[in-house]
Amino acid sequence: MNGISYVRCDGTNEDFIENCRLLDEDLDRRVGKVIQRDKYKQYNLLDKIHEAIVVYQDGKPIGGGAVRPYDETAIELKRVFVRPSAQGNGVGTELVSKLIEWATELGYQRMILETGDLLAESVHVYSKLGFRKIPNYGAYVNMPESLCMGLELQGQKPEPAEDGWAND
Repeated sequence: MNGISYVRCDGTNEDFIENCRLLDEDLDRRVGKVIQRDKYKQYNLLDKIHEAIVVYQDGKPIGGGAVRPYDETAIELKRVFVRPSAQGNGVGTELVSKLIEWATELGYQRMILETGDLLAESVHVYSKLGFRKIPNYGAYVNMPESLCMGLELQGQKPEPAEDGWAND
Protein backbone atom coordinates (compact mmCIF):
# COMPACT_ATOMS: atom_id res chain seq x y z
CA MET A 1 0.00 0.00 0.00
CA ASN A 2 1.46 3.33 -1.03
CA GLY A 3 1.07 6.68 0.69
CA ILE A 4 1.05 5.17 4.20
CA SER A 5 2.21 7.22 7.19
CA TYR A 6 2.19 6.45 10.90
CA VAL A 7 1.67 9.56 13.03
CA ARG A 8 2.42 9.67 16.75
CA CYS A 9 -0.21 11.48 18.81
CA ASP A 10 -2.20 10.96 22.01
CA GLY A 11 -5.70 9.92 23.02
CA THR A 12 -7.13 13.37 22.26
CA ASN A 13 -6.45 13.13 18.52
CA GLU A 14 -9.79 13.28 16.68
CA ASP A 15 -8.79 10.65 14.13
CA PHE A 16 -7.65 8.31 16.91
CA ILE A 17 -10.95 8.84 18.78
CA GLU A 18 -12.95 8.09 15.62
CA ASN A 19 -10.87 4.96 15.00
CA CYS A 20 -11.69 3.78 18.54
CA ARG A 21 -15.40 4.37 17.89
CA LEU A 22 -15.15 2.27 14.73
CA LEU A 23 -13.29 -0.41 16.69
CA ASP A 24 -16.12 -0.57 19.22
CA GLU A 25 -18.69 -0.86 16.42
CA ASP A 26 -16.67 -3.66 14.84
CA LEU A 27 -16.33 -5.52 18.15
CA ASP A 28 -20.06 -5.14 18.85
CA ARG A 29 -20.80 -6.63 15.44
CA ARG A 30 -18.24 -9.44 15.63
CA VAL A 31 -18.39 -10.56 19.26
CA GLY A 32 -21.24 -8.63 20.86
CA LYS A 33 -23.70 -11.50 20.46
CA VAL A 34 -21.36 -13.86 22.31
CA ILE A 35 -19.72 -11.59 24.90
CA GLN A 36 -21.31 -8.89 27.05
CA ARG A 37 -18.96 -6.04 26.07
CA ASP A 38 -20.22 -3.36 28.49
CA LYS A 39 -17.92 -4.66 31.22
CA TYR A 40 -14.90 -3.75 29.05
CA LYS A 41 -15.76 -0.05 28.57
CA GLN A 42 -14.08 1.05 31.80
CA TYR A 43 -10.78 -0.46 30.60
CA ASN A 44 -10.84 1.30 27.23
CA LEU A 45 -11.10 4.94 28.26
CA LEU A 46 -8.86 7.27 26.29
CA ASP A 47 -8.05 9.80 29.03
CA LYS A 48 -4.89 7.95 30.13
CA ILE A 49 -3.56 7.35 26.62
CA HIS A 50 -0.55 9.54 25.99
CA GLU A 51 1.08 7.43 23.26
CA ALA A 52 -1.08 6.65 20.23
CA ILE A 53 -0.48 6.23 16.53
CA VAL A 54 -2.89 6.99 13.71
CA VAL A 55 -2.25 5.35 10.36
CA TYR A 56 -3.00 7.42 7.27
CA GLN A 57 -3.17 6.48 3.63
CA ASP A 58 -2.95 9.47 1.32
CA GLY A 59 -3.93 11.71 4.23
CA LYS A 60 -7.01 9.71 5.27
CA PRO A 61 -7.09 7.74 8.54
CA ILE A 62 -7.20 3.99 8.07
CA GLY A 63 -6.20 2.70 11.51
CA GLY A 64 -4.67 3.33 14.86
CA GLY A 65 -3.56 1.95 18.18
CA ALA A 66 -1.99 2.95 21.46
CA VAL A 67 0.03 1.91 24.46
CA ARG A 68 -0.66 2.77 28.07
CA PRO A 69 1.54 2.15 31.13
CA TYR A 70 0.38 -0.83 33.17
CA ASP A 71 3.04 -0.71 35.87
CA GLU A 72 6.67 0.41 36.18
CA THR A 73 7.98 -2.26 33.81
CA ALA A 74 5.00 -3.20 31.63
CA ILE A 75 3.03 -1.27 29.04
CA GLU A 76 -0.33 -2.37 27.68
CA LEU A 77 -1.26 -2.43 24.00
CA LYS A 78 -4.68 -0.81 23.57
CA ARG A 79 -7.31 0.03 20.95
CA VAL A 80 -5.60 -1.42 17.86
CA PHE A 81 -7.84 -1.34 14.80
CA VAL A 82 -7.31 -1.17 11.06
CA ARG A 83 -10.35 -0.33 8.99
CA PRO A 84 -11.65 -3.20 6.86
CA SER A 85 -10.70 -1.49 3.59
CA ALA A 86 -7.03 -1.53 4.67
CA GLN A 87 -6.86 -4.96 6.30
CA GLY A 88 -4.79 -7.78 4.86
CA ASN A 89 -1.97 -5.55 3.63
CA GLY A 90 0.39 -5.62 6.62
CA VAL A 91 -0.79 -2.28 8.04
CA GLY A 92 -1.81 -3.84 11.38
CA THR A 93 1.47 -5.70 11.72
CA GLU A 94 3.46 -2.54 10.98
CA LEU A 95 1.29 -0.51 13.39
CA VAL A 96 1.90 -2.94 16.25
CA SER A 97 5.62 -3.03 15.36
CA LYS A 98 5.76 0.76 15.67
CA LEU A 99 3.98 0.62 19.04
CA ILE A 100 6.51 -2.00 20.20
CA GLU A 101 9.32 0.30 19.04
CA TRP A 102 7.81 3.25 20.94
CA ALA A 103 7.37 1.19 24.12
CA THR A 104 10.99 0.10 23.87
CA GLU A 105 12.07 3.75 23.45
CA LEU A 106 10.13 4.57 26.60
CA GLY A 107 12.14 1.95 28.51
CA TYR A 108 9.46 -0.64 29.21
CA GLN A 109 10.58 -4.24 29.63
CA ARG A 110 7.43 -5.98 28.45
CA MET A 111 4.21 -5.36 26.59
CA ILE A 112 0.93 -7.00 27.53
CA LEU A 113 -2.46 -7.06 25.86
CA GLU A 114 -5.95 -8.46 26.15
CA THR A 115 -7.83 -9.86 23.18
CA GLY A 116 -10.03 -12.88 22.66
CA ASP A 117 -10.08 -16.19 20.82
CA LEU A 118 -12.97 -14.84 18.74
CA LEU A 119 -10.57 -12.27 17.22
CA ALA A 120 -8.41 -14.78 15.33
CA GLU A 121 -6.94 -12.17 12.96
CA SER A 122 -5.65 -10.11 15.87
CA VAL A 123 -4.25 -13.15 17.66
CA HIS A 124 -2.45 -14.10 14.43
CA VAL A 125 -0.81 -10.65 14.12
CA TYR A 126 0.27 -10.63 17.76
CA SER A 127 1.64 -14.18 17.57
CA LYS A 128 3.55 -13.35 14.39
CA LEU A 129 5.24 -10.47 16.25
CA GLY A 130 6.31 -12.72 19.13
CA PHE A 131 3.51 -12.29 21.65
CA ARG A 132 2.71 -15.43 23.64
CA LYS A 133 -0.26 -16.38 25.79
CA ILE A 134 0.12 -15.36 29.44
CA PRO A 135 -2.18 -15.81 32.44
CA ASN A 136 -5.03 -13.31 32.45
CA TYR A 137 -3.96 -10.21 34.37
CA GLY A 138 -5.65 -7.42 36.31
CA ALA A 139 -9.29 -6.89 35.45
CA TYR A 140 -9.27 -9.84 33.02
CA VAL A 141 -8.44 -12.53 35.62
CA ASN A 142 -12.08 -13.59 35.98
CA MET A 143 -13.02 -13.12 32.34
CA PRO A 144 -12.61 -16.54 30.69
CA GLU A 145 -13.46 -15.09 27.25
CA SER A 146 -10.35 -12.91 27.48
CA LEU A 147 -7.04 -14.04 26.04
CA CYS A 148 -4.01 -12.21 27.42
CA MET A 149 -0.66 -12.13 25.67
CA GLY A 150 2.77 -10.73 26.46
CA LEU A 151 6.05 -9.84 24.78
CA GLU A 152 9.44 -9.24 26.38
CA LEU A 153 10.80 -5.94 25.06
CA GLN A 154 14.38 -5.92 26.30
CA GLY A 155 16.60 -6.29 23.30
CA GLN A 156 13.65 -6.14 20.89
CA LYS A 157 14.39 -4.32 17.67
CA PRO A 158 11.30 -4.28 15.47
CA GLU A 159 12.02 -4.14 11.76
CA PRO A 160 12.37 -0.51 10.66
CA ALA A 161 9.57 0.85 8.52
CA GLU A 162 10.29 1.76 4.94
CA ASP A 163 8.63 5.12 5.32
CA GLY A 164 9.73 5.98 8.89
CA TRP A 165 7.80 8.19 11.30
CA ALA A 166 5.70 11.24 10.93
CA ASN A 167 5.11 13.38 13.98
CA ASP A 168 1.91 15.23 14.75
